[in-house]
Amino acid sequence: MKRPIIGIPLGDPAGVGPEIVVKSLSYDEIYEICKPVVVGDKGIIEQAMRFCNINLAINLIEDPKDGLYTKGTIDLIDLNNIDIGTFQMGKVQAEGGKAAFEYIKTIIDLALEKKVDAIATTPINKESLKSAGVPYIGHTEILEDLTNTDNPLTMFQVYDLRVFFLTRHVSLRQACELVKEESVYEFILRCKEALRVLGVNSPRLAVAGLNPHSGENGLFGYEEVNEIVPAIKRAREQGIDVVGPVPADSVFHFGLKGKYDAVLSLYHDQGHIATKMVDFERTISITNNMPFLRTSVDHGTAFDIAGTGVVSDVSMVEAIKLAALYAKNFNK
Repeated sequence: MKRPIIGIPLGDPAGVGPEIVVKSLSYDEIYEICKPVVVGDKGIIEQAMRFCNINLAINLIEDPKDGLYTKGTIDLIDLNNIDIGTFQMGKVQAEGGKAAFEYIKTIIDLALEKKVDAIATTPINKESLKSAGVPYIGHTEILEDLTNTDNPLTMFQVYDLRVFFLTRHVSLRQACELVKEESVYEFILRCKEALRVLGVNSPRLAVAGLNPHSGENGLFGYEEVNEIVPAIKRAREQGIDVVGPVPADSVFHFGLKGKYDAVLSLYHDQGHIATKMVDFERTISITNNMPFLRTSVDHGTAFDIAGTGVVSDVSMVEAIKLAALYAKNFNK
């Protein structure tokens, strides 16, 4: 594949999404590896450029195939859905939630039509979505429903460390209760397939331990003995190269050093803390098991600094880079 087309929805226009987009698209290196197309509002883009003291040309298009994709130009599909004269930066508001949903829905439609090769999303705000009557709480739920995908698989990547998550937004008590043999086994299989699609053939996986020292054979808990070890044994019998449970205080370090291609984290904070301590801004979320690839920044709308131009663009740049890198394998 030549330069892949990466679709970028603007996110909540009241947040920092527009600013990280214009900053990211001001770098020549982005245009050397991909063709970025933005779905948003022209007035918001112009405003973001003023905030950031950046001057780029805006090329209005209706279809990604019509983009120029040259340095110094933003190719924009303008939904023209914000009244720039009355819109308020840094505020929860229905207009922002509605616009953000329309941007992501348009990008999803383009991806399903194979008009973009992957998408890199920017922050949206749950309260703004609710204010607009949007029946979803976030990106994952929108993507799951609009792509008719059952339980999309989330992976974090920071440098060479890849982390999957057995559980996400549940309490710690619930997460522990969800560590069951069948679930761990299923996720090992799903992780292997996701890595294969991303171009990592014959991956070596590690499963993190749940309890201190992976339970020490029952001294500190029986989840490893009763649930995790049997799941790993079943997966190995299927020919999967998986080890564990490896104590959580070391498995992520070994993953970062290249001993494993990916680690299966058993609950939300176990993997989040590990990746973000490596490099908070370069921790990128990747959604697998969908008809197309999606990467995302792993920070919020940052209403408190929206409109100041001080937001870091590092996470957005990394999200676009990973989308371009993996799109070449995903679409083979």
